Amino acid sequence: MPWCEECAKYWTPAAMNTDGTCPTCGRLVEAPKQASTITAKNLNLRKLAAGADGNETDEKAPWHFKVMLVLLATYLGWRVVQLFM
Repeated sequence: MPWCEECAKYWTPAAMNTDGTCPTCGRLVEAPKQASTITAKNLNLRKLAAGADGNETDEKAPWHFKVMLVLLATYLGWRVVQLFM
C-alpha cells in the first residue's frame, strides 16, 4: 500500500488520484500502474491454477476421499435395491 509521508496515511490504489498522487495533499505517492484488462486471449488458466510459485503439480485425490465415494455409491446402490423389494 502506498504511504503518504505528509499526511501520515496509507492509501489504497482505488482511493488515490489516477495519476498516483495523494488526494489530500497532492504529493506523488506512487507511480500509476497500467490498467490491464482481462480478456479470453490473455487469460492463462493453467498459470492461475499452478499457484504463486508457478509449479504445476499433478495433485491426486486423497485415499480417504476415494473410500468415501465408494461407500456412498454402495449406500445409494443399496437404497435403490430396497426401493424394489
